[in-house]
Amino acid sequence: MKIYTIVGGVNGVGKSSFTGVLKSRTTDLGVIVDVDKITAQMGGKALEGGKRAIRIMEDCIRDGVSFTQETTLSGHRPKSAAKRAKEAGYYIRLYYVGLDTAEESKRRIANRVARGGHNIGEADVDRRFAGRWEALRTVLPFCDEAAFYDNDNGFIEVAAYRNGELILEGERRPRWITELAEYLKGEAPER
Repeated sequence: MKIYTIVGGVNGVGKSSFTGVLKSRTTDLGVIVDVDKITAQMGGKALEGGKRAIRIMEDCIRDGVSFTQETTLSGHRPKSAAKRAKEAGYYIRLYYVGLDTAEESKRRIANRVARGGHNIGEADVDRRFAGRWEALRTVLPFCDEAAFYDNDNGFIEVAAYRNGELILEGERRPRWITELAEYLKGEAPER
């Protein structure tokens, strides 16, 4: 089976760390497309890294190879990739990692930078955080399965999306998952 795995969430939520957890639990991630890592390998040229990541994903879809993408889901490309993968017969699964505030994302990014990692401008973090539910809504209809993890203190599964409905799981109810549930009740996802 061809699988397109999306590890989504705004900047600083721990997408790369979550991908590391997935690598230890499953063997079907295929080619891992991490635009930040690709950009670093290309000397920090973000535009070139982004173009290379798109080419890798397009090659995977063309060749029917499973792949995993880490993404903030912002912009039109995530929906376009999900649509193309679905049309090509991929099973699409989403792991979404969330935090309650943009300030927490910024703190995590600052910590990453202090350890030598890449920075993201605060205006970009704020914009992506404000638009996170709309970005998620555009991709969700293409997903065969979706699981939602809070990363306040380790990855804890808090919800799943099944049959067009967000199902809250476990005892933990972070603010962001409650906000998402309310948002999805008021919005009909489009394909």
